[in-house]
Amino acid sequence: MNPLSWSFRVQFLAGVLVCAGLLGYALYAQYRMFLDPCPLCIFQRVVFMVMGAVFLLGALHGPRGWGRKVYGVLVFLVSMVGVGIAGRHVWLQSLPPGDVPACGPGLEYMMEAFPLSKTLSMVFTGSGECANVDWSFVGLSMPAWTLICYVLLGAGALWAGFRRR
Repeated sequence: MNPLSWSFRVQFLAGVLVCAGLLGYALYAQYRMFLDPCPLCIFQRVVFMVMGAVFLLGALHGPRGWGRKVYGVLVFLVSMVGVGIAGRHVWLQSLPPGDVPACGPGLEYMMEAFPLSKTLSMVFTGSGECANVDWSFVGLSMPAWTLICYVLLGAGALWAGFRRR
């Protein structure tokens, strides 16, 4: 069966499964491979959770006409947030060691000690722990792979929402 000919619901269910699989692997990497996530990694997980939720809503609703376009655009917009976060993470990892920002406090501490706007500002400034490359596959770090996944999932959602049936 050709994935390009799948119905809207099946395509969005596939999106749910991909997001769940990526989150499952992130948990596996954290608890079995002992790779603690940095603050940017945690935000990337949150984006996958939101994408999965929108994919699930679209699959359960199964809209017709413009409703499909709305769900496709919603998933795409969420995926672009992920692209921004993952892109920043990849950029931090590409910096020379002397240009990497100093390590800051953990995300849990920042959430307790600072207002949300200050916490977000500190996280996106980046820290030394976000520049570490602890895992790679085919020469790409985990944030690079998440960046690719955001682009593919966002494009797939637009395809599902806008293709003629």
